Amino acid sequence: MEVKDNPQPIVDFGELILIDKPLTWTSFDVTKKLKFAGKFKKIGHAGTLDPLATGLLILCTGKMTKQIDNYQAKEKEYSGILVLGKTTPSVDLETEFDAEFPTEHITKEIINTVLENFRGNISQIPPIYSAIQVNGKRLYDLARKGITESDIVIKSREVEVMNFEIDASNFPELSFSITCSKGTYIRSLVRDFGIACGSGAYLKALRRERIGEYSVKNALTIEEFIKSRNNE
Repeated sequence: MEVKDNPQPIVDFGELILIDKPLTWTSFDVTKKLKFAGKFKKIGHAGTLDPLATGLLILCTGKMTKQIDNYQAKEKEYSGILVLGKTTPSVDLETEFDAEFPTEHITKEIINTVLENFRGNISQIPPIYSAIQVNGKRLYDLARKGITESDIVIKSREVEVMNFEIDASNFPELSFSITCSKGTYIRSLVRDFGIACGSGAYLKALRRERIGEYSVKNALTIEEFIKSRNNE
C-alpha cells in the first residue's frame, strides 16, 4: 500500500519590498496599491513619508510585518531643499505662504554657525501638520480645522542628527543632506533652522535616500513592482 506524504501547510514568510515613493502619494496609498497588486493578505510600511516627499519606503508583508519596528528604528538619510525668507503653516508647500522674512543679513558664516546647533542630540517640537496624536486627535486633522501651534501643547522630543550638510550656492535656496535618528521631523529642523538664522524657512523638496543599510538606489517604482508581479 502506497503511503502518501501529508501535504505541508503553506507558510507566508513574507517579503521585504523597497519602493521609491512618488510625489503626492501618501504612504498609505502605496501600501494599498501594493496589497492589491501583490495579492498580499498582510502588508505594512516601516516609516511614513509625507505626500510631498519622495524616496525610499520599506514595506513588509506576511510574517515580515513583525519586523517593521526594527526597520523603523534604523537611521535615516535625506536630501532636500529648504528656502529661507518665507514660511507656510505646514512648513512645506502643502499650504500657502503666510509670512515673509528678511534674508539679506544671512551670511555663510551665520549658516555654518547655526548648523553646529543642529548636529548631535537636539530637542524639537513636531510640526502641527503631522500624524502625532494629542488627546486622541491627529495633529494634521486639528490643523486643517484651523487650530494653530499656539492653541495646543505639543510635547518636544529628543532626536539625534548624525550629519547635516548645506550647500548655499543657490541662496536663499539651500540644498542639504542629513542623517538622523528615528522620529526626526525634517520640517521641524527646517522651521527651527530658519528661526535660528533670524528669518523663516520652508521645505521645498525632500527625498529619503536611505534607511539603515537599504538605499533608494535599489528600490522599485510602483510601476516596476506591478510589472514584476504580472510577469510571474
